[in-house]
Amino acid sequence: MPHNARNLTEKAARLNERYRHHSATAVLERALHDADVGKLALVSSFGAESVVLLHLVSVLAPATPVLFIDTMVLFPETLTYQQELAERLPLTDIRTIRADAGAIWRDDPDGTLHQFSTDACCDLRKTLPLERALQGFGGWITGRKRFQAGSRAALEFFEVEGDKRLKVNPLAHWGRDDLEEYMVNNRLPRHPLVTKGYPSIGCAPCTSPVKPGEDPRAGRWRGSAKEECGIHFINGRVARGPLPRDNDAKETAA
Repeated sequence: MPHNARNLTEKAARLNERYRHHSATAVLERALHDADVGKLALVSSFGAESVVLLHLVSVLAPATPVLFIDTMVLFPETLTYQQELAERLPLTDIRTIRADAGAIWRDDPDGTLHQFSTDACCDLRKTLPLERALQGFGGWITGRKRFQAGSRAALEFFEVEGDKRLKVNPLAHWGRDDLEEYMVNNRLPRHPLVTKGYPSIGCAPCTSPVKPGEDPRAGRWRGSAKEECGIHFINGRVARGPLPRDNDAKETAA
């Protein structure tokens, strides 16, 4: 393991031990001011559950940079919702991130790349733009939770992204009822597609409605083993599907 990756892994383990018994709010608030974590940005899709973490950050540290990745193939409803939340919440540094226009023209000129390689499309429209935007940050805050998918089942508050930086998952232990209660108590607006059967919302070409009883993320890249867009890594590797048992154990220990 490279030296920097080993240092980050040890740091994540140290932070998980330090904050193991803290609440989501306490983890977020302390991480934003913990020198061991470094400068953080919140990366938000402005999707179905994003408003919870956006609201928490707006209360605790409204000047935190918020990175919104506009893939240019999002649902119109997501763009409208993003504008609504940007106007309603007192966040003062929301940055819209997009792929380089030249790269789009070169690699996906007709917008059909997702039909042939969802991984390549996510890399072009999400992973590479986010990597550029995260330069200079010691880590980033995500809204990932254990209940969402197989590859997230052992999620900790702190994890490493390869040998680059930390990721902070303050809502890792929250369930759907916790999110619902928070949104109701704080009178937060819902993404308009949630009531139309979209409990998890990504890009329009790769997101479909979810039937009652299905996994909430079943509508993401339906029909494939893909569970993550490529901006999330487990043990330094892009998460494509459910983790085998031995990897689960490694992730828990990290």
